[in-house]
Amino acid sequence: MLRLIESFVMPSTADLVCVPPKDVHQIWPQARQLIKTAIEHTGLSEFQDVEYDVLSGDQLLWLVISDHIEAAVTTHLIKTAGRPVCVITACSGAQRERWLALKAKIEKYAKDEGCSCVRLYGRVGWQRVLKDYRVEHVIMEKAL
Repeated sequence: MLRLIESFVMPSTADLVCVPPKDVHQIWPQARQLIKTAIEHTGLSEFQDVEYDVLSGDQLLWLVISDHIEAAVTTHLIKTAGRPVCVITACSGAQRERWLALKAKIEKYAKDEGCSCVRLYGRVGWQRVLKDYRVEHVIMEKAL
């Protein structure tokens, strides 16, 4: 497992890599808590569902790596109204300013897959840092 991570490591700079689905079982234990933390902060999905989808290859796991894993992201391709969309289902990590611009790699992947957009399911705070994204829909909630 360590050898697989070392093959992704970029010492001194952070880079975003998509973990090949065939290798995700080896890497998942080291990314699992980051994804779980992101999901627990939003409450927009069930961790077990995302974990199952990642481990079965229905969602992709992306890692921001330098000499360690700095962040983890999961994406899911879905169809809405007949058009493909890339959904960022979870994202968590430290020192966001080091890796936030790397989202361009996910956007390129989505474009290459024919997606019409990238959607982010997350906390309201993402609006402050993702200036090139706009609020398209609102989820409203009333506690009972």
